[in-house]
Amino acid sequence: MSAQSLHRSAREALLGWRTPSTADESLRHTMLAFLDSAPLGCLREHAPGHITASSLVLSEDGRQVLLTLHPRVGRWIQLGGHCEASDETVVGAALREATEESGIEALRIDPVLLSAHTHPITCSLGVPTRHLDLRFLVWAPNDAPIVVSDESTDLRWWPVDALPETAERETIDHLVALASLR
Repeated sequence: MSAQSLHRSAREALLGWRTPSTADESLRHTMLAFLDSAPLGCLREHAPGHITASSLVLSEDGRQVLLTLHPRVGRWIQLGGHCEASDETVVGAALREATEESGIEALRIDPVLLSAHTHPITCSLGVPTRHLDLRFLVWAPNDAPIVVSDESTDLRWWPVDALPETAERETIDHLVALASLR
């Protein structure tokens, strides 16, 4: 459990990612270059930017997606967040975040990277930074009860084909489409 093991696991996830497009291949190379230049790039203290870990949480039957109404973003998005120094891997960080934010203990994560994304944000550091988000697929038991955490304004299951108007539809639709190929 260290910045080094998180860093190593982020590199491994990116090296093993079978990118579906030339844009994603370019992003993969950009993230690997970032990690090569930032030994502490998986920790939120790295103010210029840092790796984050998120999860598309689907019900076992693939019909429902669990989304959080994020208080900072103000939209329905996938679960996830910062890696912690206690996380050994980015896969572990994604699963920890999904478990903490959903209250579901019986989650099952696919350790193969589903997608990646980078975006500017003012996160808990309080200064503008950049999140380099590694996104994983997580399965939950059908009808799993959920518990809204302090990190969410709301948390709900939504049909994958009937997302709320304030969802980050492009992101969620893209992740659901990628998940359907697995």
